[in-house]
Amino acid sequence: MPRIKVLPHAQICPEGAEFEVEQNANLCESLLNNGIKIEHACDMSCACTTCHVIVRKGFDSLEEMSDVEADLLDRAWGLEPDSRLSCQVKIVDEDLEVEIPKYTINHASENH
Repeated sequence: MPRIKVLPHAQICPEGAEFEVEQNANLCESLLNNGIKIEHACDMSCACTTCHVIVRKGFDSLEEMSDVEADLLDRAWGLEPDSRLSCQVKIVDEDLEVEIPKYTINHASENH
């Protein structure tokens, strides 16, 4: 079974985390099911960017993102070349290492 390694995040998971998931599992659901309280304001319908993650390892094993996801990611805070919306990521057969950005667009808006 593939393993997910979550890098430490000061508020969401200060110690980081690592766990196994079923093949073809959804990344956002897997994070939530393993106690990682990632935001998902649109209920995982690919209508916001609050579940944005950076895939540090295993990015090339993921299916190509849709145009809708790519357009939404353009609005994500802290966008990087290996950014994805976790609600749109299906975990195939390779381990992933993910980083949850320090802020979401909701946090950035609240501070202005």
